Amino acid sequence: MRILLAEDDSLLGDGLQAGLRQSGFQVDWVRDGVAAEHELRALPMNGSTYAAAILDLGLPRKDGLEVLASIRANGISTPILILTARDALPDKVRGLNLGADDYVTKPVDLEELAARLRALVRRSHGQSQECLRVQDLVLDPAARNVKLQQEPINLSAREFNLLMAMMLNADRVLSREQLEQHLYSWGQEVESNTIEVYIHNLRRKLGPGYIHTVRGVGYLLQKAATH
Repeated sequence: MRILLAEDDSLLGDGLQAGLRQSGFQVDWVRDGVAAEHELRALPMNGSTYAAAILDLGLPRKDGLEVLASIRANGISTPILILTARDALPDKVRGLNLGADDYVTKPVDLEELAARLRALVRRSHGQSQECLRVQDLVLDPAARNVKLQQEPINLSAREFNLLMAMMLNADRVLSREQLEQHLYSWGQEVESNTIEVYIHNLRRKLGPGYIHTVRGVGYLLQKAATH
């Protein structure tokens, strides 16, 4: 999952970025409110670039609450987790009323933060349970494992992230560009056939009947098996 981190503290931001990457997230990090709003409003054709965003309130150039109010006024529904040292109840209430989805005060435990982000992303895709289930596939985002017909299958980190993106969007066609956005953060080189290679590997490991090609559009993981 690709997320946006808006945090001006260099030491904290570096730690959050490193820790969240270890938990399987792709993290783009900005250090002021103007940059955060720009990234959240820079939507591709078919929806947000980011599965979720972490937004500090005390950002330079533009306060986090101003950023939040602006993106919600423009119809941007990216799940937002507020991370701040402001623990006063009025600040929390205002942030939630402006459209924040969750609120965590500093200092924060990285494991808890990752769990909250996963929960936000699940809910934004209509998933209430911790594990994702499609047909006889079960994917556990926290443990980062996948079972097919109750048997574990071995996936690389990229293959796991690609399958998770497709399971979160089951019955929805995802283009190659959308899948790249799920897998890569800034500065990571993407070769022209990378997605096709990962799709081929997943098909080989999962077997037929799971991932379908919609010619000229992209790839589809169906909720119900086809015969």
